[in-house]
Amino acid sequence: MEAGAGADGLRQTLENVAERIERYRDTRIGEQNTKATLIVPVLRALGWNVEDLDEVHLEYKFKSQDKPVDYALMLQRKPVLFIEAKGLDEDLNDRRWASQIVSYAAVAGVEWVMLTNGDGYRIYNAHAPVALDEKLFRSIQISGDAPEAADALRLLTKDELRRKSLQTLWQAQSIDNRVRQAVEALFEPEPSPWLVRRLARSIEGLSPGDVRAALSRARITLDFPAADLAGLPEVSAVKPTPTPKPAGTRQAATRYDVTVKQLLEAGLIAPGAQLRQRYLGRDVTATIEADGRVRVGGEVYNSLSIAAGAARVAVKGPPPDGRSYYQTNGWTFWEYADRDGKQQPMEALRKRYLSDRSSV
Repeated sequence: MEAGAGADGLRQTLENVAERIERYRDTRIGEQNTKATLIVPVLRALGWNVEDLDEVHLEYKFKSQDKPVDYALMLQRKPVLFIEAKGLDEDLNDRRWASQIVSYAAVAGVEWVMLTNGDGYRIYNAHAPVALDEKLFRSIQISGDAPEAADALRLLTKDELRRKSLQTLWQAQSIDNRVRQAVEALFEPEPSPWLVRRLARSIEGLSPGDVRAALSRARITLDFPAADLAGLPEVSAVKPTPTPKPAGTRQAATRYDVTVKQLLEAGLIAPGAQLRQRYLGRDVTATIEADGRVRVGGEVYNSLSIAAGAARVAVKGPPPDGRSYYQTNGWTFWEYADRDGKQQPMEALRKRYLSDRSSV
């Protein structure tokens, strides 16, 4: 992550911005003041130099006659993400705003766009061949949950945009959606004959009619936790041919394939270690199990991220979108106590593990 874009710096910036939002919420501060007091500080915290046109181009135009976009985030002097800003009092639910910026980005060849009023942030994939509502990738609100906003906005640092992390997560989300639709199609508008036959053959004593009647009464819900980079391998549309390694050398782990179990095996953390986080004014804790799973309360989870999402549910209730957990990067959410008793993010252990592996 770029200088100035560390997890602690971004979180602190978002907390400061959240305080300003509450202070100005009932005041029509306008678009320019929204940019200066709410949006620009976030861009700086993400590591973008807003005074450098090679990084952040203000009032960007694809063609000279076009209406300008408020911000274009640049890599190698090419726009990779457009940002359309509105005043704090503007309603982002007005479809005109999203439609305009998404359409413009599609024409300009820019895949990612963000619509914001300084409080709400909505990230869209302009190139996705789906309806406008389905182009929405993430929607967060700083005043509602600054830690959740930090997890989503962290994907917009220069490092993550270079790695095409948005594309990686979009691909995972798209796969989940396609699987969900395929499974739902087995039950609607009526149970699939194939599924009925398959279950009748595998469940002793039940006829196809019994199975069909049971499935007609069932209400099936699929819950795919929102993917985060901690749980995904790096993927791309075309997989490169691996470079042969000399005999006796080891391939370094990629940034995203570390597990808690590997940290345990490497002796970087011990079973029973306590993880902590101060979230919305409350202390939440978790425990590392001997098998690498993470215990929160009476439940055990397979990853740090799902455990973090569950911990947030315990504090603020379930997400409004019907998911069981909040999308959360557990590596940056959870903190452990190092040998000096200082709290450190689990991300520090992951980086240390990868560093040790790369030196082998």
